[in-house]
Amino acid sequence: MVKLNKIYTRTGDDGATGLGTGDRVPKDHPRVSAYGAVDEANAAVGLGVLEAEREGEPAIGELLRSIQHDLFDVGADLCVPVVAGESGGLRITPAQVSRLESAIDTHNESLEPLTSFVLPGGSALSVALHLARTIVRRAERLTVTLRTLEPEATSAEAVRYLNRLSDLLFVLARRANDDGRGDVLWLPGAHRGASEGPDGA
Repeated sequence: MVKLNKIYTRTGDDGATGLGTGDRVPKDHPRVSAYGAVDEANAAVGLGVLEAEREGEPAIGELLRSIQHDLFDVGADLCVPVVAGESGGLRITPAQVSRLESAIDTHNESLEPLTSFVLPGGSALSVALHLARTIVRRAERLTVTLRTLEPEATSAEAVRYLNRLSDLLFVLARRANDDGRGDVLWLPGAHRGASEGPDGA
C-alpha cells in the first residue's frame, strides 16, 4: 500500500524525478511524458464521472471509475521499465484490454450509424468524454514514442489498453448523446464561402 506523509520533497528542484525503480531521470524524459499524459487522462476521465452522475448515467459513471483504477495501473506499468525475465510487478494484462473491447461492443450496439465525423458537442457528458478521448490519444502517442525508443523496456499491452480506451470513450460520448441521436456532425466545408463574421457583420 502506498503511504504519503509529505507532499513536497525538494528532490525534483533540479529538474529530475524518480522512476518506480528509484532511478533518476529528467522530468521531460519520454517515459515521464508518457505516464504524465496518462495521469492527465485520468483527471479528464474523472470529469466524465462527475458529469455522468449529474446526468443520471450511473452505468457510464461506474465504468469510468473502474477505468480510473486501470489508468493508475497503466501509469504504474510505464514508470517501471520492463526487465527481461521479471516476475511480479504491476503490468497491464490482456484481460484488461479485453474488458474494454467487451464494453465497446456492448455500448456500440444501440448507437445510430454514423453518416459523418462527430464534433465534440451535445451533452456536457459527451463533451467531457471527447476531451478525455483526445488526452488518451496523446498518452497513446507518447507511449508509442517510448516503445520506439525503449522497445524491450516498455509494455506493448499498455499501448493496446490506451488504444482501446480511446475507442471506448468515443462510443460512450455518442451514448451520452441519446445513443448518437444528439451528436453534432461535421459539415465539411460548410463555412468556406461565408463572408460574414461571427457576429453577422
